[in-house]
Amino acid sequence: MKKLVTVVGAAVAALMLAACGNLNFDSSGSSSTGSTKTASYTTTGTASDDTYQSVIEGGKYKVSKSRGLQLTENTQNDNTYNVRSMENGLVDLSKKQFSTTKYLFEEGQLLSTSTLENWLGRYSKKNKLGLNPVDNGKTGENDRNPMYLQTILEQDYMLQSGSKLKLGGVSIALGMNSVDYYTKESYGSQYSTTISTPTLTAKGKAMASKVVARLRAKSKVGNDTPILIAIYKGNTQDALVGGTFVAYAVSKSGNSIASWNSVNEKNETLPVVNNKTPINSTVSSDFNTFESKIKSFFPKLAGVTAQAHYENGQLQGLNIDVTTQFYGQTEINSFTQYVVTAASKYLPSDAEIQINIKSVQQMEAFAERKSGSKSFYTHVFSSY
Repeated sequence: MKKLVTVVGAAVAALMLAACGNLNFDSSGSSSTGSTKTASYTTTGTASDDTYQSVIEGGKYKVSKSRGLQLTENTQNDNTYNVRSMENGLVDLSKKQFSTTKYLFEEGQLLSTSTLENWLGRYSKKNKLGLNPVDNGKTGENDRNPMYLQTILEQDYMLQSGSKLKLGGVSIALGMNSVDYYTKESYGSQYSTTISTPTLTAKGKAMASKVVARLRAKSKVGNDTPILIAIYKGNTQDALVGGTFVAYAVSKSGNSIASWNSVNEKNETLPVVNNKTPINSTVSSDFNTFESKIKSFFPKLAGVTAQAHYENGQLQGLNIDVTTQFYGQTEINSFTQYVVTAASKYLPSDAEIQINIKSVQQMEAFAERKSGSKSFYTHVFSSY
C-alpha cells in the first residue's frame, strides 16, 4: 500500500516560544544568502529569560523545511496532542543543552520533506534510507514488523556571530509508536500492534545512531556541533493527552552518542474512568472535588476535563478545559470568578494550572497560575 504523508504545521512552537508577553522586535543584523543578495534577520524578542527568541528572516517567521512532517501509514496522527507535547517537550529538553540567553530558536532547516519521507519509510531495495524495518509480508498482530518510527522533529539553535547567524546546535525528536495501527487491505478494518516501552526505546536508540551520522554528513553541521536527540513515546490515537519523552542523549562531536539519560514523565486525563487507577490519588480526588463544586454552581456544564503532567512522580501542571453554555457576559464574568476561587481552594497549590473556559462557539475566558505563585491571572474575552 502506498504510504501517505502529511505535513503538520509548527505554529504551536512559535506561539510557545513567544509566550504570552509583549514581543520586542530586535534588529540583529543581516545574514548572507549569496554573493550578491542579503536578507536581513530580526528576532521576536522574548517574554522572559526562560524562553527562546526566534529568528525572523526577510520580515517573516522562518518555517521548517519539513514543518513537522508525519508519516500517516497508520492514523495515529489523529491525536494532535502528540504533536504539541513533542514540540513543547523537545524545547524544554533543549534548554538543558542550549541556553535561552545565548541561543536563538529556528525551525528545522536541515531536513527537507523528501528526506524525511525516505527516513520515515520502511527499509527496502528502493529505499535504503528507511529507518523502519522491512515489511516481512505478515499481517498478524504479533508476527508482523510494525512501524516503530512515526515522526521526526528537528529544531535548530543558532548563535549570533557578528552580523550573521551560525548553527550552534541541533535537537531531534524521534516520535515512536506505542501502538501501530494498520489495515490488511485498502479501506479494510483497522488492526493494531502494541509496542512496549522497552522495545520502542531500544529501537529508537538504534535509529538515533544512524540519524546522528546522517546529520554529521551535512555540510552545515560541524563535527563539534552539539546534537541533542530524544526518544518520544506517542500516545494512542484516542487519548485526550499527548505522549511523553523516555530518554535523551547528546552527541558533542563526531558520530558518537554519550550515555543516555532517562526521562521520567507521565501524563493522564482527569477524571479517570473505567475504574482506572490514577497516577496520584490525591490529585485525582482534588480535581473531582473541584469539578463537583463548579458543576453545582453552574448547571449548564457540558464537561470538565484536565490533562495532568508528572515529572519524577511530582505533579508539574494541570491543563483544565471547562465547556459550558452561556447566555450573557455577566454569567461569564461570575462563573470565571467562581472557577478561580474554587481552583485556589481545592486544586494542588504547588503546580502550574491553566483553565480554559469555553462555550460551543468560542473561548470565553482564561485563567492561569504559574508554579510558585499564589494568585491567578484571569482574562474574560468580550466584544464591542
